[in-house]
Amino acid sequence: MRAEGAALVTGAGRGLGRAIALELARRGFAVHAGVRDADQREALFESARSEGLPMVSLRLDVTKPDSIAMPAGLRVVVNNAGVDKAYLPVEHAPLSLWREMFETNLFGVVEVVRRAVPRLRESGGGVVCNVTSCSYLTAVPFYAAYRASKAAVGALGESLRAELAPLGIRVLEVMPGPIDTDMLAASDRLPEAAAHAGYEALAEKLLAGRRAVASMTASPESAARAIADAILDDASPLRVACDPLGAGQLEAWRTHSDEELMRAMIGLT
Repeated sequence: MRAEGAALVTGAGRGLGRAIALELARRGFAVHAGVRDADQREALFESARSEGLPMVSLRLDVTKPDSIAMPAGLRVVVNNAGVDKAYLPVEHAPLSLWREMFETNLFGVVEVVRRAVPRLRESGGGVVCNVTSCSYLTAVPFYAAYRASKAAVGALGESLRAELAPLGIRVLEVMPGPIDTDMLAASDRLPEAAAHAGYEALAEKLLAGRRAVASMTASPESAARAIADAILDDASPLRVACDPLGAGQLEAWRTHSDEELMRAMIGLT
């Protein structure tokens, strides 16, 4: 597709979403950057203005439908807004944690897509890009609520691809690995699961594994460039990575059985 018309990016106040919004503006889209925090909106707008980039920074909270507005001439929507919470065993994770995670990570995406599709149809087609996570491709303990919410978006994207292809709307799922963001930095901690009997050793193992791949962390800017490339590539597959670790995980998922991947993750032989 050509880089023209409007692009809406949710969760654009910081991290990967901020980098995506700026990169799409550099490519030529009139970006509408959805941000919850007023200070982040102003900082993003100043960054765009310093580069002479076309951008509107607006208040948008995907859990509050009244705040979701679609611009005219919409060609691209990037569902990037997401939350991460405590890393707990399923038996100890309250339903309130699951509901909060799904409210943003899944239902927020659904609400944005519902409103975006009519606008994309008016524009003659476009791209729906959902940012999920490569973590749902392997059996990561204590991430059940997060992984389930992202896997649900993956299933949503498959159905959307079938529904929207006849309308000229392409669906894309980006599956990042470790990106140098505030969310990633906050995850550098012993999982809360360690406070529960029987899970201490596995929690320590998970933290060690997370730190072992620290050298593979990608910058938000490099990830955003890869995402913009995929958005503009009409031949892009449904699922793509935007960093080295994510690419490795996606390739392993495509070339190995579920059982092989699970056994490698949980240390079975």
